[in-house]
Amino acid sequence: MLDPNIRRRLTLPAVCAPMMLASGPELAAEACIAGLMAGLPTHNARDIEEFAQWLSQVAERRARAEASDRGVLAVNLSGRRSNEEVDAYLDLCVRGGVEVIISAMGSPSELVKRAHDRGMQVFHDIVSIVHAEKAVAAKVDGLTCIGAGGGGHSGAISPLAFIPKVRKMFDGAIILAGAASTGSAIRAAEVLGADLCYLGTRFIATQESRVPEAYKAMLVQSRAADVIYTPRISGVAASWLKASLQQYGLDPANLPAASAPRSYDHLPDGVRPWRDLWSGGHGVELIQDVPSVAELVLRLRAEYVDACAIPDMRQAAMVRE
Repeated sequence: MLDPNIRRRLTLPAVCAPMMLASGPELAAEACIAGLMAGLPTHNARDIEEFAQWLSQVAERRARAEASDRGVLAVNLSGRRSNEEVDAYLDLCVRGGVEVIISAMGSPSELVKRAHDRGMQVFHDIVSIVHAEKAVAAKVDGLTCIGAGGGGHSGAISPLAFIPKVRKMFDGAIILAGAASTGSAIRAAEVLGADLCYLGTRFIATQESRVPEAYKAMLVQSRAADVIYTPRISGVAASWLKASLQQYGLDPANLPAASAPRSYDHLPDGVRPWRDLWSGGHGVELIQDVPSVAELVLRLRAEYVDACAIPDMRQAAMVRE
């Protein structure tokens, strides 16, 4: 289960997901101030020096808002790095008061050891039961179960099956990820057995997100039918907005294949995934505006409270009997 010392600082059991290019110190700070766990990706900064500045900016914003003890900052330390680089980032995170490290891709075993030595927890992204088994063996503290319908590099398993299955095999923190855009979805994650719920696409369409305004507008205009799940853009199965592919002359129904993994030679010259080709999950179906993070979290909180007030069906059945 989730560490109680983390849960008590959250006004909502939700995570503002760390997102490629979208997440910066502005988004992370406002999410923490609003009382969420906020993911800040190291790979969005140019180098470790800039990332150190980001951590300072987040701390300063939280202090000005008198919210240093509200919310939880989590740092995404994914990607191919040497042990020396990992140690440098982890030491920086310790100095910055970071308690949770988010990892993805590959085995988290070595990262877990290094993070645990520094008193930090590791939450690892998974998209399958096999990935879950390997991460559990690596002694991670949390599993982010990225199910069908999510944005970015998502999985293909419905959260309705994914979360209960993982809960049976893991007693650590579980985070549901995939297509969540409302407070009722956050409550549904808990009912399924998760401790927290990831919201990614919903937070891309906020004022503090770093993506172009045209990207935010496309999220508002898109619906689930406008999302395509394919490995033919980045080399790994991910969800993409069809309109963003079409604006570069790509046909979503007939996408070319790369000549090699992690190669973009199949894309138009100079076009790159994430920067030019934009991702979004099925949660776009419920995105209708681009609010501030503060406004969005107030809305999510109200929806969550309403969902929690729905009578327990088991108790209702007992009364009828």
